[in-house]
Amino acid sequence: MDKILIKGGKPLLGSVEISGAKNAALPALAATLLTGDAVVLQNVPCVRDIQTTGQVLRDLGCDTDFRTLALTHSCRVSAQNVTSCEAPYELVKTMRASVLVLGPLLARFGKARVSLPGGCAIGARPIDLHIKAFEKLGAEIAIEHGYVEARAPRLKGAEIFFDRITVTGTENLMMAAALAEGHTVLNNAAREPEVADLADLLRAMGAQISGEGSSVIRIQGVERLHGAQHTIIPDRIETGTFLAAGAITGGEVEIRACRPDHLCAVIEKLEETGVVIERPSPSILKVSAPHGIKARNVTTVEHPGFATDMQAQYMALMTQGEGTSIVTETIFENRFMHASEMVRMGASIKIEGNRAIVFGKTQLTGAKVIASDLRASASLVLAGLVAQGDTLIDRVYHLDRGYEGIEEKLKALGADIHRSQ
Repeated sequence: MDKILIKGGKPLLGSVEISGAKNAALPALAATLLTGDAVVLQNVPCVRDIQTTGQVLRDLGCDTDFRTLALTHSCRVSAQNVTSCEAPYELVKTMRASVLVLGPLLARFGKARVSLPGGCAIGARPIDLHIKAFEKLGAEIAIEHGYVEARAPRLKGAEIFFDRITVTGTENLMMAAALAEGHTVLNNAAREPEVADLADLLRAMGAQISGEGSSVIRIQGVERLHGAQHTIIPDRIETGTFLAAGAITGGEVEIRACRPDHLCAVIEKLEETGVVIERPSPSILKVSAPHGIKARNVTTVEHPGFATDMQAQYMALMTQGEGTSIVTETIFENRFMHASEMVRMGASIKIEGNRAIVFGKTQLTGAKVIASDLRASASLVLAGLVAQGDTLIDRVYHLDRGYEGIEEKLKALGADIHRSQ
């Protein structure tokens, strides 16, 4: 099992280019099931979750071309000859986004059998909201032996009210409703940029969708969708991670090929802590922290608020902030598992329910630590970059699920970081 070794204490200097957003590419890949025509996706990150989804599509009978993904960040999928409507547990157990094939399969083929999703150990992620919404569209749903089994001759448009905001639920229903008969309205819909990116792809395929980016999305179903070419948006969480990396090391980093408008809340919060973020162009940010970091409280909320996927990285930053900060997590109930690993590195953190109280500034020291989930992995990398001595991070397969070549990118910025087995 791979590990990452970091010798801390070096400021990051230079330029880094942001990869495509994994959380936009995954629903886009699922959407290829909605048509028998070829769909070409560009700016796709070469990360483990993408490779897993490619295997899911191949198992369903899709013709996929991922051969040059690592070089061109482009892939092609044709779902003309789908032979199965089942996504098995063996493939999807590590990835909650696997549930996104449910809507497209059900809408196009009238049936689907999809394993209940897995993913990182950061709390329950029930798909009850998906199931309730599909039933409103006329599907018959059963959960048996760890699988969601759904059937519908043809889905019928309906008005859906999500009890809670759900990104994958919004995306799943958008895809299903694109081929449903009649008009569908999604109320309390997720507003994330990845949802809007999916809407752009679906429109390019011939869907009639409006309202993405707001809490009400409207879809007029069509008889069929066609092939398209689509470029995935930059990864806003990778952007935020490199902003935090530049700041925590006291370096100066230029972040290229990004979308600052997709992480306004993160940028605003970092600037409150004294981090200097310049915007020389719409796709470039420059980060530094010449006057140090000040402790500031943060609360995670749904977009456009401060993203839960940046909470762990922000906590690492706050270990170097002057004063006391409170990090409040409102999205996932078990998302402080990285805190105990940071404490082993010398951080002073106290957990009280869904709040983490961080007492700074503390000198972190290298230690052997274990990553519990994707973003926890990133936070431990940040802590290792500023720690004295060697930090050895185990279970970095979590990191590989969502960050493309992060050690190579950090090494190019001057970090002393290596992968080993």
